[in-house]
Amino acid sequence: MPTKKTADFNSTLIGEIAQIMSDTGLTEVELTQGGSTLRLSKQTHVVAAAAPAMAQAAPASATAAAAPAAAAAPAPAAETAAEHPGTVSSPMVGTVYLSPSPGADHFVSAGDQVKEGDTLMIIEAMKVMNPIAAPRGGTVKAIIVSDAQPVEFGDPLIIIE
Repeated sequence: MPTKKTADFNSTLIGEIAQIMSDTGLTEVELTQGGSTLRLSKQTHVVAAAAPAMAQAAPASATAAAAPAAAAAPAPAAETAAEHPGTVSSPMVGTVYLSPSPGADHFVSAGDQVKEGDTLMIIEAMKVMNPIAAPRGGTVKAIIVSDAQPVEFGDPLIIIE
């Protein structure tokens, strides 16, 4: 897939740096290449809020008709979701898409089992579709964002336990 160049930095490089920042907990990186400088900064803030009760997932023996109801379960508030250890955060600014194309089934729903590397959603940034992969295996407890929602770097997207 071709990448757009921003000065001497391409969007793939920026996405990789953002992922490294997320993986390592770095909050700021500055790179100079040629005559261009790129500075990525992750804004962090702590918000104290009471955590709402998590909706109980449907039992494994539930029929497929119950799956949409589980997906529609209310997600925890963004402030508390950001503090959850299983939260997958946005590695970039863009627009979230929960399915590969309009009208298609979502990549994942609440209650689904995922493996490390499974595609959870797509974030469109600068006309480039960036798949967001599961950083670890587990059960999708909540999808915090909605389809076509704009997100900022570090916003909580999904919780995997």
